[in-house]
Amino acid sequence: MTGFESYLARCPLVAILRGVTPDEVVDVALALEEQGFAIVEVPLNSPRPLDSIARLAAAVGDRLLVGAGTVIEPDSVDDVLAAGGRLIVMPHADAAVVERAKSLGAVAVPGFATPGEAFAMLRAGADALKLFPAEAAPPPVLKAMRAVLPKQVPVLPVGGITPESMEGYLQAGATGFGLGSALYKPGDTASQVAEKAKAFQAVWMKLSCSA
Repeated sequence: MTGFESYLARCPLVAILRGVTPDEVVDVALALEEQGFAIVEVPLNSPRPLDSIARLAAAVGDRLLVGAGTVIEPDSVDDVLAAGGRLIVMPHADAAVVERAKSLGAVAVPGFATPGEAFAMLRAGADALKLFPAEAAPPPVLKAMRAVLPKQVPVLPVGGITPESMEGYLQAGATGFGLGSALYKPGDTASQVAEKAKAFQAVWMKLSCSA
């Protein structure tokens, strides 16, 4: 089991805090931790994302896997790791970003939309794959790709995931999910995020126990 897989085993729901600010990020992360979440990413198109990542790393980095999403360029990997992040999540399939992350000891989760992109990212050293955007790849698409992808590779649909949409993807072979605006929207309080996290967790526990 890889380091990333150990966090997924604790909770396979990745919190994507797009738009979060440094002043609120720790309270939101603590609320998520109370609901069992183990992985938190701050997209780099959020306000002062490296400041948020640094605060997260200092507050919960010994317990949660913290890092960045929307990592587009290899040089950004260095910035994230300097801030204390250990997770690099990408919206696209770019071997250079994956290779930079792995060379520096980070977890790399690139986006993919086709089998060709998936296998290219695995060759580059990806720890897991992010099916993105999930809205354009419904469960039958994931099921077809799962038939050819290595069974041990974690695949996480991201984009428009709600508690109601999880079951189809889980049956199609999803390992977990990246949760964006249905979990956190800019301006949400920590208590609001906790309530939404609780709803996601309840559905996940029900589905995983019946799988």
